[in-house]
Amino acid sequence: MSDLIEGRHPVLESLKAGRPINKILLANNTGRNDIIAEILHLSKQNGIRVEYVEKLALDRLSESGGKHQGIIAYAAAHEYVEVEDILASAHAKSEVPFIILLDGIEDPHNLGAIIRTADAAGAHGVVILKHRAVGLTSVVAKASAGAVEHVPVARVNNLNDCIRKLKEQRIWIIGLDEAGDIDLQKADFKLPMALVIGREGAGLSRLVKENCEMLVKIPMKGKINSLNASVAAGVVMYEVVRQRAN
Repeated sequence: MSDLIEGRHPVLESLKAGRPINKILLANNTGRNDIIAEILHLSKQNGIRVEYVEKLALDRLSESGGKHQGIIAYAAAHEYVEVEDILASAHAKSEVPFIILLDGIEDPHNLGAIIRTADAAGAHGVVILKHRAVGLTSVVAKASAGAVEHVPVARVNNLNDCIRKLKEQRIWIIGLDEAGDIDLQKADFKLPMALVIGREGAGLSRLVKENCEMLVKIPMKGKINSLNASVAAGVVMYEVVRQRAN
């Protein structure tokens, strides 16, 4: 599965058609003609990140024998949805909302694994960040074992704004943090909830942590005091499954 769009006209037409684009790579020495100007305008309008790179980097990425004309776009492997669509899905099933919020996951294998577990655990959707985070690439799709076809994924500019809107919908925001004050098994996961998972290594960002209404931790008995982001997410998701089954 390729997620690359190469060439000025193909990239421009993809933007005009509203195809979800994760980011655009533009060669440093690319001339600023009308097509490039329109691509830059549409990218800014849609919040798509443009990175300037050496032409050699594009040559290495190219799947068209170097016929990229100085521009390559990374298209999403699947359509994104709105956060409201995720809530609507839960309500349509008459189920208590269960959403996964990801605070800057950068590893595509982690994102794919989280989406795969979200599908198995019956989560209604996953929310990711547009910037400083991985999008729905072909690597993510492969790591999810096809779960991207079944789990709605929304992409937002600001996770704190998303949290505020979810709170207005009476969704409890529960963060996973190694310094959390509530053990996993003692938290009430039967509530309408959004589980927030932090970035690999760094964990939850300060403002996101402050906006959580509850911080839970996974009991650790070994010498290592943290788990891989996707493993930790899976542990909590299945505690949600366990509680809601009773």
